Amino acid sequence: MSREGAFLVYCIEAYKEAKEATGRQVYDLFEQYGVIAYVLDCYEALHTVGERYLVDDIDRFILNRKREALA
Repeated sequence: MSREGAFLVYCIEAYKEAKEATGRQVYDLFEQYGVIAYVLDCYEALHTVGERYLVDDIDRFILNRKREALA
């Protein structure tokens, strides 16, 4: 597995724990809002931040995607 792939798994697990969700729920949410592509595309910057910041950043990303969908 690539380091980017391993990091994506880490992000799913961190988000799952923070939101008390299942892995499937988080994966489906990430897929719906393009978080998977975001995490893989921004790996270089994101892998250097802490877990709490990462979860908050993903929350902001999803919120922005939801707002874009309403516009």
